[in-house]
Amino acid sequence: MLCLGISGGLDQVHENRFELRNAFMHDGAAVLVRDGRVIAAVEEERLNRMKHSNKLPIRSIQYCLSAAGVQLNDIDRVALYASEPYANAMLEGMSASHPDILSIPLDAKTLVQDLLTREFGTKLDSSRISFVSHHQAHAVSAFAMSGFEQSLILAIDGSGDFLSGLLAVGSGTEITQLEAFPENNSLGLFYLETIRYLGYGLFDEYKVMGLAPYGDPAPYRELFEQFYELSANGGGYRVHLDRIGPALLRNIEVRRKGMPFTQQHRDVSASLQEALERIVFHILRHHREATGMKRLCLAGGVAHNCTMNGKLLYSGLFEDIFVQPASHDAGCALGAALIVSNEMGRPAPCERLQEVYWGPDLGSERAVQQELNAWAGHLEVERSDDVASSAADWIANGAVIGWVQGRSEFGPRALGNRSILADPRPAANKDRINAMVKKREGYRPFAPSVLEEDASEFFDLPDGRHEFPFMNFVVRVRDSKRALLGAITHVDGTARLQTVSHNANPAYWEVINAFKKRTGTPILLNTSFNNNAEPIVDSVADAIATFLTTELDGLVVGPFLVKKRAATLQDWTALAVSLPPYVSLHQTRAYKAPDRRETHCEISTTHFNSDSVRISHDLFNLLMRIEGEAMLGDLLNTIAPDQAKRDAVMEGLRRLWEQRLVRLHPSQAARTDQDCDQTLDQHNRLSA
Repeated sequence: MLCLGISGGLDQVHENRFELRNAFMHDGAAVLVRDGRVIAAVEEERLNRMKHSNKLPIRSIQYCLSAAGVQLNDIDRVALYASEPYANAMLEGMSASHPDILSIPLDAKTLVQDLLTREFGTKLDSSRISFVSHHQAHAVSAFAMSGFEQSLILAIDGSGDFLSGLLAVGSGTEITQLEAFPENNSLGLFYLETIRYLGYGLFDEYKVMGLAPYGDPAPYRELFEQFYELSANGGGYRVHLDRIGPALLRNIEVRRKGMPFTQQHRDVSASLQEALERIVFHILRHHREATGMKRLCLAGGVAHNCTMNGKLLYSGLFEDIFVQPASHDAGCALGAALIVSNEMGRPAPCERLQEVYWGPDLGSERAVQQELNAWAGHLEVERSDDVASSAADWIANGAVIGWVQGRSEFGPRALGNRSILADPRPAANKDRINAMVKKREGYRPFAPSVLEEDASEFFDLPDGRHEFPFMNFVVRVRDSKRALLGAITHVDGTARLQTVSHNANPAYWEVINAFKKRTGTPILLNTSFNNNAEPIVDSVADAIATFLTTELDGLVVGPFLVKKRAATLQDWTALAVSLPPYVSLHQTRAYKAPDRRETHCEISTTHFNSDSVRISHDLFNLLMRIEGEAMLGDLLNTIAPDQAKRDAVMEGLRRLWEQRLVRLHPSQAARTDQDCDQTLDQHNRLSA
C-alpha cells in the first residue's frame, strides 16, 4: 500500500501567482509511505534551491517515486495537507479578488488532478486524492512516530485551515481532538507579530529565540502581560495580536533589518520567549492533569522552539516528550501520508523514530568522483580509505569542513549527512563560522553532536534520557564543561543537543569518535551545510557550490577529501553560466527629477520572501544573452575589451553566485568530454 503526502504550493518554480501562494504557503515537501513506513521524503527547497519553497513539490514527488521504483499511477492515495473545504474557500476567495488573473478550476480536487496530470502524464481518479486537516496532519506526524501507546498531543503554529493549532489525545492508532485554537489566538502569529519590531519576519523566529538569552525579561514583563490572558480555570488563553504593535511602538526603538541590536531589543526577545513559555505551560499543566497523560507529543512550527522544549523536559511535567523533527509545514506531508495509510488499514508501527535520512543519496562513488573531477581547475580531490580519520585530523588542526554522506535528512536540521563540522572547543570558532561561512548575526549559537554513550558526561540530562537525535531540545552544558566547549555553549550555559548513535548513523559516529581519539572530546560542532542565501545542500553539485562560495577549509564527500585550488582566469572562463528557473531579469525606470529619469537593472526571484537585487547594465546585458547555458568566456568576449568592465562583471557574477541568483558550473560539453577521456583512460589501462 503506497501513500504519498504533499505539502506546499500550487505554483511551478518559474511562476509567481500571488493568489496561489497565500493559500498553500510554504515548506513544500513529498513523503512516500509503504504500509505505514516511510521509504522516501524530501523538502522541495532541497531540490529547487528556494528556501521554504512555496511551489508545487514536483521534484520531491519525482524523487519519492524514483526511490520506490514506481510511477504516479502506482500510488494508492495522494493526500494534501489542507482540508478540502479550506482549499475550496481559498480558491473562491482568490477568484473574487483576482478575476482577471485566476483562470484555474475552483474545485481544489480538480485543480490538483489537473496539475498532476500535466506534470506526470497520469490522471488519477478523484477517489485517490484526499485532503486532510492541517493540524491533524501535524498531530499524526508526531504521535505516529513517537512510539507511544498513549499521549497528549499539542500542535501549534501560525495558521492553517483557519486555525492555529489543536490539542488532542492519541491512543493506539487514533487521535481524539480535545480543543482547537482559532487563528486569532495563534501563538505563532503572536511570536511573528512581535519580532517584526525587532527587524525580523517570517521564518526568523528561531533567530529571536537565540537572541533571548542575552536579554532580561523583567523590564518588559508587565508590557507583555497586556498581550495575553490566561484563564483562571482550565487551560484556556487568549492573545491580543492587535495590542502588540501599538504598545511596542510606544515603548521601544523599533529595529530595522540590518541595524545593530540594543539591550532593549534583547530584553524584548527575552520577554517574548518567557510569554510563549508561560502560555504553553499553562495549557499543558491543565490538560496533563485533566487527561492523566504522562507523555507528550509536540508538532507545528512553534514546536521548533527548542528552548521551550528543553524547559518542558526539565520541568518533569511529563515522563517523556517526543517532538516531531520536521514540525514545520513540511512535516504535514508526512502526517497526511500516514493519515490516509491508516485509513486504508496500514497504520504506522508503534515504534520510536530513530532517524530521518530519507532524502536523495549522493549516488555511486563513480558519479561523485565525476562531479568533483568536472571542477578540476578549482578543486584538489583525493580518495581516502578512512575519511573519518582524515576529517578528524583536519578538524583537530583547526579546519572548518563540509561533511556530505549518504541520504539527506528530512527536516530543517543537518544531522550529520549534510553538515558543516568544526572543533567545539575554541570559542572563536563560533564567531569565525558565523562571519565567514554562514554570513549571519554573530550571536547565533551552534549545536553540538555528541556520541550518545558520552552525552551525560558533558550535558546535564534529565533522569532516564540519553537519546536526543534530532536537535529538538536545548539542554544544560555541565558547569565543569562550559569553558571547554566554548564554541557550542550558549551565553546561558545551554546547547541544542544532538546525540549520535552508531546504529543510526555509523559514518557520522565514526568521525566524532575519531575526533575523540585525537582530543579526548567526543563532540563536534555541527551546523547545516549552507550559506545564508540557500537551503541546506542536497547534491554533490550543491556542496561544491557552497564550498567554493564560502571560506570553508575542506570538504568531505563520500570517500573523497576535497580542497580548493587556486583557480586561474582560464579556469573561471571555462565554466558555464545559467539562470535558475526561479529568477527573472527586468528593468525599471526611476524619476530623479521631472526632466530626468534613470533605468535600473534588477534580478529577482519568484519566491514570495525575497527582494530584488540591483545589478549593473553590463551584467544585465550579459545575462540577457544566456539561452539555457552559455560559456562564461564567450559571454565576457561580448563586452568591449575594457579590462575594468570585464573585472567588474566577473565580480558581479561571483556575488550573484554567492546569492544563488546565477549558477556557475562545468558545461555539459566539458562533462561529456571528461566522460570520454575517463573511458579512454580505462581502456588504455586494460589494454596495457
